[in-house]
Amino acid sequence: MKLLRYGGKGQEKPAILDREGRIRDLSGQVKDIAAAVLSPDGLARIAALDLERLPLVTGTPRLGPCVGQVGKFLCIGLNYSDHAAESGMAIPAEPVLFMKATSAIAGPADDVVIPRGAQKTDWEVELGVVIGTRASYVSEKDALQHVAGYCVVNDLSERAYQLEGTGQWVKGKSCDGFGPLGPWLVTRDEVPDPQNLQLWLDLNEQRYQEGSTARMIFGVAEIISYLSRYMTLYPGDVISTGTPPGVGMGLRPPRYLRPGDRLRLGIVGLGEQNQVCVEHSF
Repeated sequence: MKLLRYGGKGQEKPAILDREGRIRDLSGQVKDIAAAVLSPDGLARIAALDLERLPLVTGTPRLGPCVGQVGKFLCIGLNYSDHAAESGMAIPAEPVLFMKATSAIAGPADDVVIPRGAQKTDWEVELGVVIGTRASYVSEKDALQHVAGYCVVNDLSERAYQLEGTGQWVKGKSCDGFGPLGPWLVTRDEVPDPQNLQLWLDLNEQRYQEGSTARMIFGVAEIISYLSRYMTLYPGDVISTGTPPGVGMGLRPPRYLRPGDRLRLGIVGLGEQNQVCVEHSF
């Protein structure tokens, strides 16, 4: 299933794509694509619906983040060896964990607002993992059973905030709108192997990032197991799993985002995002 949320910011309604790729409204069936819906039982109830009987959403509504009411937005840094190399950093011996503020979450086509005074805003296409059932001290063997589904994430970053001054990754990753999710939450049954997905990102119609989740240093199952040792993962938590090479910081000379730049990024089978960069105006 491909689940999504549509409508104005903060007023999104739950929906599902039908076999023809049309949006069908789920608000008569569930309150939101959030924790209560993401359990195996919740997803099974949606799967049992006759989609042709659901209201058809016409036009081209705004798509919101594909998951609502996110509790934790966890991220893994330097998880592709070739990206670690372009960043001039050593390959980590264990997953590098940081968090993004949930206020960074945005829709897949919302404008990217470059923060006031920012000079080094960067892009990162990543595989997002959405937790469906509570996970605490889970084994790597059982870890994927706790996944509700997968989505595209753009882990936008302001490198000066992240690496200069006090060098706080959370600060450099948490600006408003720096975590677009979606367009869809693709349920686990449609992604038989999360380590066999192709990622890509274009800036102004030029390809900058292209890679495969097969190149992850730490796979999805290992990441979930690892994180569950340090904190309980709850339904609706999102994990962004790292980016392949080709980010602006790694180019020679570096290339950072400017107002008017257009981003197009995606993961084969999980959909794509389209964003326009704009100047901070408030």
